[in-house]
Amino acid sequence: MAVLLSSPIVPPLGINKNLGVSYSSFPQIHLFKVSTPLRIRKSIVSSRKNSGTGLASEDKKLLLERYGYDANDDFASQSKKARRKEEKMSGRNSQQVEEVVVVQPRTTHRLLQVLAGTAKRKKLLSLKGMDVRPMMEVVKGAAFGILQAAGGCPTSLRPGRWLDLYSGTGSVGIEAISRGCSEAHFVEMDPWVVTNVLQPNLEHTGFFDASVIHTARVENFLERADKLVGKDGAFDYISVTPPYMEVDYEVLMDQIAKSPAIGENTFIVVEYPSRTTMLDSCGCLEKMTDRRFGRTHLAIYGPKWAQKPRKS
Repeated sequence: MAVLLSSPIVPPLGINKNLGVSYSSFPQIHLFKVSTPLRIRKSIVSSRKNSGTGLASEDKKLLLERYGYDANDDFASQSKKARRKEEKMSGRNSQQVEEVVVVQPRTTHRLLQVLAGTAKRKKLLSLKGMDVRPMMEVVKGAAFGILQAAGGCPTSLRPGRWLDLYSGTGSVGIEAISRGCSEAHFVEMDPWVVTNVLQPNLEHTGFFDASVIHTARVENFLERADKLVGKDGAFDYISVTPPYMEVDYEVLMDQIAKSPAIGENTFIVVEYPSRTTMLDSCGCLEKMTDRRFGRTHLAIYGPKWAQKPRKS
């Protein structure tokens, strides 16, 4: 089929008279010689909503009817699509998107162990992941070696009471009882960890009767230490192993220094990260040693009589 038309198709005058539109508002259609049947797409009359250009809806209907299309069906489907799009866009703007956080179940495994003493090589529960980060065994072994040497007995601790702050699994306090401490107090704020990790570890090692668990924040415990310590007074040993990014070490050590939990014969073991400055003293106690294990640092404070003579 060959059709050659160079002039635009002009609608009858009746349309212009009734609707008040000019001929220029209608699209111009040019037909050329083609080898396949001519197809006219409906997109020639489609326009964006609220657009200032293009045909009015009644003009579009008339134009579609002129070319043999069912204007009612077409505009019904178009209006449905437009309404759906509007509802979708308005819903995006008006409704707040709620962030869904999937909480994985907490599970435990036995990777830790007691290094020495009466419970040597007994496996301890620890929480999978980084929610509870126990002291590394190499750091724990070094800390107890220094404390034992300072107490005058390289094979065991000087008898006394241990306070395990931020205890988590309880591995430090359990190690202390295993090496000779008569009693250990554990301060842990997470009830789930206390029930599913700390208590089972104490029962498994047989140290439950020699332990006291305080389910509380460390800050609150230190504030009420005079009531919680009891008639026995200050502790002989205190371990401080907090989550690195959740504490201010300057504030924490100042609170410990002013707490009745420490005395003039107390030893304090502090694990801290790199780029943290630790003072040379904590209350009446002086820093005995400060060691580095990769990104982990270990500072130990103790009484004056336990200090090694420094080389001049």
